[in-house]
Amino acid sequence: MPIIVFLRGVNVGGHRAFRPSLLAKQLEEYGVVNIGAAGTLVVRRPVTQARLRSEILRCLPFETEVITCTSRELIAAVGGDPFAGVPAHAEIVRFVSVLAKRPQASPPVPLGLPESGNWFLKVLSVRGRFVFGVYRRKMQAIRYLGALDRVFGAAATTRNWNTISAILKALPKRGGPYSRTDAGRLSRRAMETCRESRLRTRLPACTRVVIPNPPRFLRG
Repeated sequence: MPIIVFLRGVNVGGHRAFRPSLLAKQLEEYGVVNIGAAGTLVVRRPVTQARLRSEILRCLPFETEVITCTSRELIAAVGGDPFAGVPAHAEIVRFVSVLAKRPQASPPVPLGLPESGNWFLKVLSVRGRFVFGVYRRKMQAIRYLGALDRVFGAAATTRNWNTISAILKALPKRGGPYSRTDAGRLSRRAMETCRESRLRTRLPACTRVVIPNPPRFLRG
């Protein structure tokens, strides 16, 4: 079964900098595919998660937390469109935070941070070890992304929705119930929205079109 790897706190502001493509090359015997620059890998060939963590830490020039999940877990979590009813907006980023362990208790959702005044981050839903939400493109949002560890009582690492869509598309084409076809079906809506936005606005890849009148829940 394919495994997805999320490295925590790497390539951020020059901290714990490394080349993910080089790491994927070092782990090529496991069929590793690199996704972006944030330390996200899809492992296509059979290997235990414990062995995989050990191999990754052996290759890295620093210590970091390695959070993993199976393709089954990810596909189950994103099923049914976790961002249904959340339109694309240039000033809003859809994110998925992956927790190192299932939270013992989760706060009521939706949850805005800060809890009073204008929010910079809003948790929309929690599905197992996956936290789905949106944050504003403001520097203050970084602070509240870091607070998710405390909110859920577990280490968390965050990726935007486009990265998650890319992971789903990178899953093996033939892998029983975890096929690329199944994964692609789940992410197709997000990818089509992204392409339409680029055509209309000529913005860089995966930048979303501005909604002139965003819905009430996106307003301060």
